[in-house]
Amino acid sequence: MNLFTHFRDQIATLIEDLAAAGELPGGLDLSRITVEPPRDTSHGDITTNAAMVLAKPAGKNPRDIAALLAAKAESMSGVTGVEIAGPGFINMRLSEDFWQSRLRDILDAGAAYGDSAAGQGHKVNVEYVSANPTGPMHVGHARGAVFGDALAALLDKAGYDVTREYYINDAGAQVDVLARSLHLRYREALGEKIGDIPEGLYPGDYLVPAGEALAARDGDKWKDADEAEWVPAVRDFAIDAMMAMIRDDLAALGVQHNVFTSERQLVSDNKVAEALDFLKDQGLIYQGVLEPPKGKLPDDWEEREQTLFKATQFGDDVDRPVQKSDGSWTYFATDMAYHLDKYRRGFSDMIDVWGADHGGYVKRMQAAIKALSGGNAALDVKLCQMVSLMDGGEPVKMSKRAGTFVTLRDVVDQVGKDVVRFIMLTRKNDAGLEFDFAKVTEQSKDNPVFYVQYAHARVNSVMRMAADELGADAVTDDAVHGANLGRLNDDNELQLIKQLCQWPRIVESAAVAHEPHRIAFYLGDVAAQFHGLWNKGKDDKALRFIIADDAELTLARLAMIRAVANVIASGLNVFGVTPVKEMR
Repeated sequence: MNLFTHFRDQIATLIEDLAAAGELPGGLDLSRITVEPPRDTSHGDITTNAAMVLAKPAGKNPRDIAALLAAKAESMSGVTGVEIAGPGFINMRLSEDFWQSRLRDILDAGAAYGDSAAGQGHKVNVEYVSANPTGPMHVGHARGAVFGDALAALLDKAGYDVTREYYINDAGAQVDVLARSLHLRYREALGEKIGDIPEGLYPGDYLVPAGEALAARDGDKWKDADEAEWVPAVRDFAIDAMMAMIRDDLAALGVQHNVFTSERQLVSDNKVAEALDFLKDQGLIYQGVLEPPKGKLPDDWEEREQTLFKATQFGDDVDRPVQKSDGSWTYFATDMAYHLDKYRRGFSDMIDVWGADHGGYVKRMQAAIKALSGGNAALDVKLCQMVSLMDGGEPVKMSKRAGTFVTLRDVVDQVGKDVVRFIMLTRKNDAGLEFDFAKVTEQSKDNPVFYVQYAHARVNSVMRMAADELGADAVTDDAVHGANLGRLNDDNELQLIKQLCQWPRIVESAAVAHEPHRIAFYLGDVAAQFHGLWNKGKDDKALRFIIADDAELTLARLAMIRAVANVIASGLNVFGVTPVKEMR
């Protein structure tokens, strides 16, 4: 139960009752009414802006509307006090019994607590990773992979119908370079001395096994063949080998996609030409000459007539080329065809996760989506900033396997997928992130993944201690679920329960905003409150979770901390992180 949605619905009913009684106009727009926790907890448990957003359309003073609503709100179940504040905020306090009942909801739901129907099964396509199939994934890819995967899981939890997609960029010049690089390793596998890797080819050792595999399959078939003859076959083999490696790296990170779409297949299926023909029919493709770019001209810039898309008509800064001088399609043209394909597959809501270096590409793609869908589809592009990889404050050296960068697999193998996934979500995606091997593995409250996991492990430790002290039969799941939660009336306990009850709201708001990092912040707050209550129990025996001579209170507190574990597990599940029962 999202208690804030529950009370918003209650407020809406009160407004309808007032309209029926003639005290407010009928047919008021209630869509902007919110019920939220107040910024200052001394003001109450929940607050609503209803009076202020209705004032203008109702033609009334907001405090007068607030007075009408406050009088009605006092009779709502669970409400013990109502106050009007400032220009017309309505602040409400809720009973201890209400909060204790919400704890029962958490116990009943387990790790499914926070599951929501807010998305109403609406289809969303989340495209992420989409790394070029030219080598192993680097640590920057890890951030986009984790962000996209967690966002997809978050949308799932919020009730959306989510498809996780990977776009294989296998039609550009980079895959021809890959083919030539693999051919060199293939010749090496056949016994040829290749010397230093020529500049312009991929230098990493990761191509050695692929070269050996190609030699084992085809023998010396391609060794002395003309390049035009061997490039297509070697290119196909190389792409398949690289995608197998990428899938393996992603699996090590706990990432799996539902759909893989090939750029080369789109081109061969004539999808790009179809997309351009569609835009031509709309009068959105023309032959023209672009103005020179501002500032210093690029060396390869030339003033010439080009085939252009009227991107400025849809909010872009300039019109965009869709065809190169040699007649081949630009990357932008194939990307347009790909997104039209997604739209035609039923996705009017698309989310793309890109590296920050693609920021200049956002406007043109959003313009293309508007044109291709007739304004019926939306594209949200989430840019992930770079990751600075450190160890004890010192930059980490490159990987020999990759040749020029630290691979995703290097990082996962060193600290484990759960640490990588959690840390990658501790900052907003468009903020820089420092990943320090020493810091992410230290056991301290300054390490967010340790701090949250330690809270979950501590709960399980307390449950084991309770079974040892009181007997296993006294602390069974049924016994804990049947606890008298009315015994939880200490202010510290109630504040913890209130924090746990925020979880459904966090899920829905983070899903709408496409911001999974909010969950990391929230889990940190839950862990901090739990650890704080644990520490208070060390100083005040009356606040300890296990009270040897008061089994009823002990069961109630065990129920409370079991709810803490449920909420933490629910959040970690969204992150694809396994909750631990004991620290090692």
